[in-house]
Amino acid sequence: MSESELSPQISLPAMIEGLLFVAAEPVSPLQLAAALDLNVTEVEKGLDELEEQLHRRGLRLQRHSGRVQLTSAPEMAEAVERFLGLEATSRLSRAALEALAIIAYQQPVTRPGVDAIRGVNSDGVIKSLLSKGLLQEVGRAEGPGRPILYGTTPEFLQHFGLGSLTELPPLNLEASPDKDVQMLKG
Repeated sequence: MSESELSPQISLPAMIEGLLFVAAEPVSPLQLAAALDLNVTEVEKGLDELEEQLHRRGLRLQRHSGRVQLTSAPEMAEAVERFLGLEATSRLSRAALEALAIIAYQQPVTRPGVDAIRGVNSDGVIKSLLSKGLLQEVGRAEGPGRPILYGTTPEFLQHFGLGSLTELPPLNLEASPDKDVQMLKG
């Protein structure tokens, strides 16, 4: 089925938006292609068009680990929290921001890898970030003890208003640790 055969009234980006709206979790372009009876290249083109259109609205297309989902625009956070009656987002400690920055830029990375960069034990911080849904276990490293590898989650992207990891600011190795923490605070 070609894009023109989909529906005379609904464009491909609109059809993709409709599918993402009802999806309970992030989906792959392959899943979208199967549902629309298209090839992945056509779906990717439709996703790019949808992403461009959404920047003029209150939604964003979020990409993470080869999957996509619709999220509210970061600029809407305060209004959404008020509308839903949610308390303000909990603040992350300096240690949590430090560990999160290391994992975001180095992922996948082990806890000992984070400890080596931070210079202190990160067990508690990593447990806290896991419980907040900002980190996830993504596998095991080869080597003695096969330590757990950690990576960020789609919730991490949403928390910091990012569409994908490629939107992280460039890593400045000359910056002071305080500046790196400020970078993640926004």
